[in-house]
Amino acid sequence: MGQADGAQKPAAPEIEAMYEYGYRKSNYGPDELVTDAHGNPISVIDAMMSASEAGQTETVTPHLCYYSPRIPGNTGSAIRLCAVTGTILHLVEPLGFNLKDTKLRRAGLDYHDMAHVVLHPDFDDLVNSMPDSRIIAFTAHATKLYTEVEYKPTDILLFGPEPGDIPDPMDIMEGPHVAEQVRLPMRPSLRSLNLTNCASIAIYEAWRQLNFAGGR
Repeated sequence: MGQADGAQKPAAPEIEAMYEYGYRKSNYGPDELVTDAHGNPISVIDAMMSASEAGQTETVTPHLCYYSPRIPGNTGSAIRLCAVTGTILHLVEPLGFNLKDTKLRRAGLDYHDMAHVVLHPDFDDLVNSMPDSRIIAFTAHATKLYTEVEYKPTDILLFGPEPGDIPDPMDIMEGPHVAEQVRLPMRPSLRSLNLTNCASIAIYEAWRQLNFAGGR
């Protein structure tokens, strides 16, 4: 008798073995995307860098910082951006979502991507962990274009929260710790770009200036 419509055939033993070593096991749900080398779920926090590690790590691109991000999908995309460019992503609390949010994890994250992320309890923790870094704030209030800056791998590219009901933290974006304020050009009277689209443009411009070191 034939198999009923829609029923799935059991995985062959060799396929199950493949999932066991280096791939996600077949019986895990679609949201269990943060895994170890054998495909087993691990804590998101355990997969991250510490602030001290990030401050001592030599990078080929500037660091990227999201201050109080609110939309999990944007942060998930930023984590993947940083993984493929060798950038370290700093997330400054409070966050507008739980790090276990399914929209964050559905951005295609895995253990190696999360190894490029640092979580800070507040902005002072970021500043104190990288005291010699230049902070460049990306804000629509700036007059200088982002292409007018000569970027260094030790720089921190700072982006504020996505637009919403919470006012922008101008004490962070315009504070004395900020060395430069820059903006991306846009046509007049149009809404801003998506947060991670902006960050991607900035990171790739900085990486281009640095001759795409470490890339191919």
